[in-house]
Amino acid sequence: MLRTHQTLLDQMKISDAEIQSRLELAALSLSHFELLKDVLPLINSQIDSIVERFYISQLAIDEIAVLIGDVDTLNRLKGAQHQYILDLFSGQYDSTYVNNRLRIGMVHKRIGVEPKLYLSAISSLKLILFDVLDNSVVDTDVLVETKEALDKLFYFDTTLVFDTYISSMISELELAKKKTEMYANSLEVKVSERTVQLEELAKKDPLTGINNQRAMRELAGILLSSVARRKASFSLIYFDIDNFKQVNDQHGHLKGDEVLKVISECIRQHVRESDVPCRYGGDEFCIMLPDAETQSAQSVAERIVASFAEVYPDFSLSMGVVETGPEQHMSLDEMITIADKKMYQAKTLKGSRIIT
Repeated sequence: MLRTHQTLLDQMKISDAEIQSRLELAALSLSHFELLKDVLPLINSQIDSIVERFYISQLAIDEIAVLIGDVDTLNRLKGAQHQYILDLFSGQYDSTYVNNRLRIGMVHKRIGVEPKLYLSAISSLKLILFDVLDNSVVDTDVLVETKEALDKLFYFDTTLVFDTYISSMISELELAKKKTEMYANSLEVKVSERTVQLEELAKKDPLTGINNQRAMRELAGILLSSVARRKASFSLIYFDIDNFKQVNDQHGHLKGDEVLKVISECIRQHVRESDVPCRYGGDEFCIMLPDAETQSAQSVAERIVASFAEVYPDFSLSMGVVETGPEQHMSLDEMITIADKKMYQAKTLKGSRIIT
């Protein structure tokens, strides 16, 4: 059930038995209730004066005057105080009385009345009421006992009000904790997402957007283990741009970057989803093709050369293709070494060449 659908008694789990226990702790008994009830007519006859005297004393305190703020609020508070004082002498200190005292504590907490100001106000009210009793109750013994009963009742009320203060602060702490946990969780999710993004970026070549050498080597171990377990073939294409240094020297590095981007796009267009293209370094590119024999790899290489030639017919690519498996499998470095030699063999021939 929502807190707003519960009374303060329910929220704070204060039962009739708990109320009785608190009255006993305050040493309040039926005789005290009767004493207070007997002076109700006296208090009622002077209630307006009592309330006025109380707020004169309170408004003399700057902090309280600021909290009250305006005449409308003051009048509402005077009305509430009027009822509060009469309730003190009602002789009925049941669940309704207790719930009203808890509400007083809740209101004071919400409007920012600090405990020290509340205690000061209770002390002022008690002195005013004592003064009224001193000037009106003739029997000394009855006066002493009535003041003692009132003092005990103020203690009873104060414990209720302070319980409400504490309960309210605990609720605020729980809410703050919940908000902090929600923020921490959302931050953790964001950090996790950002970490994944950064990890992905760390594996991508920033210029071409395809895998870098680090990512290729991480994936190579997985792919080679897979084909070895399945006794499948694995091919690798290794190539670079012929005389790429001249491209940068004659046309500038921006042109060189543009050429590299075009090559990466040509690769994307012609590799399978299971293939792993990467920029190995500089103008060197490498493509791993699991479950592919030399002929399939050569076909991919030819399509890349043809696409690149459509954009840059004056540039050429030199490619080396190597296959491993299906029975025995070389390591990635062994394949790159062989493919690199084939690539340089291709460079001895004019134009784009693929050596298998």
